[in-house]
Amino acid sequence: MSSRLPPEETGELFGDDDYRETFGEDVTSVLDLDRWSTGLDLDKVMERFRSEIAGAMHKEGRLRTLVRNEILPRLSTRSGMLPEAGVYKVTPEELSLIHERLLFQGKVDAVAGSSVNHDSLPIGISQIGVGVVGYQGNSGAFSKRLFRKEMAARNTNPAQEAMDYINMRQNRFQGNKDTLSRMARRGIRTYAERAALLNKSSAEWRMGIGNPCAHELLSGSGYMTLLERSLSVLQRVIHEHKKFVFVSGSLQDRGFLTMGFALDAGEYALLETLESDGEHIVGGWEYGGRSKRMAWEFVRDSSSCVVKGLFRISDHSPPRLFYAHREHVHEAAWVAMADSVLRPERGFPLLLDVAEMSCRSAFGDDGFLGLVHDAYAQAGANLQFFSERSMRR
Repeated sequence: MSSRLPPEETGELFGDDDYRETFGEDVTSVLDLDRWSTGLDLDKVMERFRSEIAGAMHKEGRLRTLVRNEILPRLSTRSGMLPEAGVYKVTPEELSLIHERLLFQGKVDAVAGSSVNHDSLPIGISQIGVGVVGYQGNSGAFSKRLFRKEMAARNTNPAQEAMDYINMRQNRFQGNKDTLSRMARRGIRTYAERAALLNKSSAEWRMGIGNPCAHELLSGSGYMTLLERSLSVLQRVIHEHKKFVFVSGSLQDRGFLTMGFALDAGEYALLETLESDGEHIVGGWEYGGRSKRMAWEFVRDSSSCVVKGLFRISDHSPPRLFYAHREHVHEAAWVAMADSVLRPERGFPLLLDVAEMSCRSAFGDDGFLGLVHDAYAQAGANLQFFSERSMRR
């Protein structure tokens, strides 16, 4: 199951028919302000909300029945599918054993990262933090600060030197340098989370957020060295450690999540390996050479060892995508589900929430911006380089 890039990322335009199909009305009527509501009529707003949500829930209920009766039973019979594909049930007693033997014995560590950024005319500062925690305490907290430095060529003509800086700063946002900067921050954070799980934890089981073979790692976020390091860490996680489980909290892979809502409480489904995802990512590269060969080798030799699955803790919480090594996929599902049952209203591993809160506490916005503000004040700049918009965030 693959997805196509949205038109805004390919330079294409949406058609009016696409808009009508998505929202059920013509874009021309939406752009006519005479058809907009005047003021805020709460009674009409709530009536519309109730009507639209009730209709969506009715449709979703029917879809759930169709998926459960028609699609889930066929998971294990699809041509070329994972042999282990199918729906499985775990009992409360089995989850209790995971609590007693693994989670509360400190044999599971979770990692989460954070990234905060300050950008102004003279300087850009980014802080990336990673925290590793288990139920018997923190295993470590690590951080890195990146400073964007602009260097224009020294020029004997002062006016030309000033124009060089002006043009450089203007072109930075019109070209791809700022995009590469954001991609690099995201890629470094994602890499650091996996490297910390591998090298800074001694727990039997390691737990992370999202897809272990994330897009920003398989692409290197545009940087060859990041690609090489990422593939090296992932290969060691997959082929040497093996006892890992990653859980996604996002709405990516909405097709699979639709299947997940058809699961009953305590069920999990094994779907496919990450090989097709990897082929989709690497196949879309515009550059080749040694880096692309390395990525293809990783997809062939390693992505096929990682299984994508779904689990659901209760009928009142959403399903979650998880990823685990093929050799330990059932135990990995049990570990993720046992930790998630501790917060049944979210149906998401509590240890990952603890890791995120710990990381934000140590490396979050407030502390970071406080240090930045103090440094500006010490430099005699006060707040003249802070935009009003960034201050009101």
